[in-house]
Amino acid sequence: MTTSLSSEALDQLFVQARTHNGFAPEPVAEATLRHLYSLMKWGPTSMNCQPARLVFVTSAAGKARLAPALAPGNLDKTMAAPATVIVATDSRFYEHLPTMFAAYDAKPTFEGNAELAASTAFRNGTLQGAYLILAARALGLDCGPMSGFDADKLNAEFFPDGRYQANFLCNLGVGDPARLYPRGPRLSFEEACEIA
Repeated sequence: MTTSLSSEALDQLFVQARTHNGFAPEPVAEATLRHLYSLMKWGPTSMNCQPARLVFVTSAAGKARLAPALAPGNLDKTMAAPATVIVATDSRFYEHLPTMFAAYDAKPTFEGNAELAASTAFRNGTLQGAYLILAARALGLDCGPMSGFDADKLNAEFFPDGRYQANFLCNLGVGDPARLYPRGPRLSFEEACEIA
């Protein structure tokens, strides 16, 4: 086992990190987005299936395509965010298994079972979305993950062939502390956990 991270690092990743609703007008460099992915891709997924697919929407044209799918409460903050990530899942992630998972031929397990493929893609793609948030925070970015969009509209615009399906969105940038809501409470260990 390796040593624990410093309390400062844990604060940055979890304790002091917040869901941001406003961002400074500082762009997020492509090099930073590439570094973010280079970190998040190492998070574990079942059979190393890696079903997450990311679209980093940073341009005015990209934001214009995204806008019609957003719920009214998410529109302004998303249009103003330097980057918005569409976290999607690849319904045919299993096509990459022969390369990604060499232990045995797992591709037929999913290729012939759409329900298993869909649940595996959603579960593991969601995990990868969480890794994205932690990687972004580790790199000093603030995050604003959200639902609140019309998935059918978004998928039709960005993934018209139907292979990818949007899971959630995450705004990225340098957060504006003045736009934070009061922090909500968290459940206690006793309320949320048990040791069996």
